[in-house]
Amino acid sequence: MAVPTGITSTAHGEGSRNIMKRIAVISVMLLADYFSPHVSAAPQSHPRPFRPLPARTSALPVRGGGDVVNSAPLSALKNAVTEPITVFLRTVAGARRHLAAAAVARATSIFVMYPMDTVKTRIQMGEKALGGASAAAVTRGLYAGVEGSLIGQVPYGVLTFGSYEVYKEALLKRMPGVPPALVYAFAAILGDTTGSFWLCPSEVVKQQIQGGIHPSTAAAVRDIWAKRGFRGFYQGYGGGLARDIPFRVAQLTSYEVAKSVYLKFRRRRAGEADDDATEGERKGLGPAEAAACGAVAGTLSAAATAPLDRIKTLLMTDGAKYSNSVAKCASTILRDEGVAGLFSGVVPRVVYIAPSVALFFIVYEKVQRSFD
Repeated sequence: MAVPTGITSTAHGEGSRNIMKRIAVISVMLLADYFSPHVSAAPQSHPRPFRPLPARTSALPVRGGGDVVNSAPLSALKNAVTEPITVFLRTVAGARRHLAAAAVARATSIFVMYPMDTVKTRIQMGEKALGGASAAAVTRGLYAGVEGSLIGQVPYGVLTFGSYEVYKEALLKRMPGVPPALVYAFAAILGDTTGSFWLCPSEVVKQQIQGGIHPSTAAAVRDIWAKRGFRGFYQGYGGGLARDIPFRVAQLTSYEVAKSVYLKFRRRRAGEADDDATEGERKGLGPAEAAACGAVAGTLSAAATAPLDRIKTLLMTDGAKYSNSVAKCASTILRDEGVAGLFSGVVPRVVYIAPSVALFFIVYEKVQRSFD
């Protein structure tokens, strides 16, 4: 399949970096806009922002007989900086039982299903994985790098949950006319983006170990640092975002569709009209029902974003070949392997999701009950 090659690799790289910069700017602007009332409400020592301050004011006396400028603006600025951290910590503390159960469930599902993730990575890497794509190479050392994955994934869940609540509170306050569902979706995307700064290094280390580039987590960290320094742990970061953001949107959308279809089926089974809001519907889904809908949504989303997942894998394991560019990586796959190449590894990716979701809910419910 012919692919236009007029865009240079530099342009591709700049495009990926611009996308990441815009997402970061949006996050910062939201937080700044949310907390700006604390600053603007503070007393000002002069009416014009660019007028020089007088040498002395009649505010508070200090030792030695002089006066100081009113410290309220500085205090307000300090509050504006510390309040997001306070909201985050308060959210995490208030949901510590949920987070503890989720951490155990997440660690369990990752560990149990890790071999399938390793198989997927090696299929996506092709001949570069362990020196070949044979069945023996693909299934060798299936738990290689699992400790690094757990170190990255479990705290990532806490970070995304806490930052999601911060963004949600900011968005709901500043956009009261926007439908809550859209606010929650956007807050989830921003939360995932924030968490990705923690997750990306562990993903780079994990996938390079899975592909046989390094023998262990310690060796991977040492070699990546020696070759590229701090930046080496963020190679493929743009590919990770390019996969995770569409996956989150697809997952939220397909979950709502699956939930709606299931509730309609449940109403009909109970002999009720489609437009009736039954007591069962008002109560929503039970844990098992939510797990089933989540598994369906996750499976569909995983299949839809499989091409982006392969791009992310190639960028994290051999980013230099593609100038660390999502666009160049995609065009190279299309040129060399065709459309089918984009879906390499789709079967283990899809097979991985449904059992992971089901296992997560089962363990989560058991741990939650153990707290009672």
